[in-house]
Amino acid sequence: MSHKPQIMVVDDDQAICEFLRMFLDGLGYHGIAVNNAEQAVQLYNADRPDAVIIDVIMPGSMDGLGALAAFKKIDREVPVIVISGQGRTATVVQAMKLGAFDFISKPFDEADLEALLADALRQRRFNRDVSVLRNGLHTTHPMVFGDSAEMREVKELIERVATTDVTILIRGESGTGKELVARALYASSSRRDKPFVKVNCAALPTELLESELFGFERGAFTGAVQQKPGKFEFANKGTIFLDEIGDMSYPLQAKLLQVLQDREFTRLGGKQDIRVDVRVIAATNKDLPKACVEGHFRDDLFFRLNVVSIDLPPLRERRDEIAVLTEYFLRKYSAEYSRPYSEVSPETMNLFMDYAWPGNIRELQNLVRRIVVLGTESPVRKEIGLGFPVAARRSTPLSTASLPAEAAAVPPAPPHVNGSPAPAAAAPAASVATVVVAPDAVAAAGAVDGHTSLKDVSRIAAREAEKVLILRMLQQTRWNRKETAQMLGISYKALLYKIKDAGLDKAPTP
Repeated sequence: MSHKPQIMVVDDDQAICEFLRMFLDGLGYHGIAVNNAEQAVQLYNADRPDAVIIDVIMPGSMDGLGALAAFKKIDREVPVIVISGQGRTATVVQAMKLGAFDFISKPFDEADLEALLADALRQRRFNRDVSVLRNGLHTTHPMVFGDSAEMREVKELIERVATTDVTILIRGESGTGKELVARALYASSSRRDKPFVKVNCAALPTELLESELFGFERGAFTGAVQQKPGKFEFANKGTIFLDEIGDMSYPLQAKLLQVLQDREFTRLGGKQDIRVDVRVIAATNKDLPKACVEGHFRDDLFFRLNVVSIDLPPLRERRDEIAVLTEYFLRKYSAEYSRPYSEVSPETMNLFMDYAWPGNIRELQNLVRRIVVLGTESPVRKEIGLGFPVAARRSTPLSTASLPAEAAAVPPAPPHVNGSPAPAAAAPAASVATVVVAPDAVAAAGAVDGHTSLKDVSRIAAREAEKVLILRMLQQTRWNRKETAQMLGISYKALLYKIKDAGLDKAPTP
């Protein structure tokens, strides 16, 4: 049986305590209900649950904030969600300074608490993953730092800049471990005893993201019934991690630039400047210099963020690490799901070594987890061998792979006539392991001032190969985008972006 996360609920209201305990049990957690703060601290010291939900107002000599401070003395990494019916800004800020994961006001929506708890437990797992890095990264974590020369350089760079307060920009494809690197930087910094606050800039529309980052005053907009501090205030004296920074809207980038330059901002609807002392770490899977040229990202913000850049290579360029990572995940999930450990077969490992890994380490992690849970390699081998793009053996990424001539029957992307794409030909229901890109056309497109740039040729070949492959998979799934994303091993959002980027959104659908 797999371990159920234990969640302690602390509230002097017996009815609320029992409701939350049953609510947690219904989510698959093991709820523990306690009505007294002192008792909660004693029980936590003995049992060490995975997270705590605690009310601020408690009877007796210790209130919720006092218990929070006690929890953090026992285990600095425990996520504590503070709830209260008052919602006063001073209480919220004090709770965050004491190390609370987040704050939620009564009455709260069950879905909001569920999402908050999932984030808290996810952070707990991340904190455990990088705990070995806390003393100068003397012990390496295989999920981030493999034995390749590229990753050794990443590790050495982290060691050099972790103790400084310079702004860091982490760049790499989705699934390469950017958040783990951010947490490694934080864990080895002088701010490691202060808050680490993560904000996903792609998860919220501009208006909500602005209020999330900078907070708002009461009456700033419809629904702003009370003042709320933003994530920058919560991260004061600590570190803020701005994930997916390339998805931040252009107008909001100006306000972020002000924080980076002056270390101050105003809440939405506010007039008073708020000063913060925050170390900023940002991450992106986008080409920000290109976005600057195209006018989607501010040049001055890019220069401010790019004080030190850490580039994470994709897994297909770190093939020597695949076997090590596979063993690591096998052991991890065998223990987590109480399944017997066994190595993958040589046939499966050969497929792993040949595969392009568009989802990088995260994709490998999920496939190995599936092998452990199902107790068989067959579904994974079938998907990789028949339904996914495969790179040339051991070295070349998908886009520059050597492709056999018999693959020429793969339909090309629909040609454009007078700005409108012609109807796409029906694709055969064959394997999509290979795609064809016309070499002469790619070379011509890569020519600059009469000279052919190999770097440009490789980039254009990548785009053309990806476009052909996506079109073929869309045709095979009758333009079912969700199914296509699953077969390609990428997120639904990433597929929509690639469809638009390739101009396939204008192609006719069946």
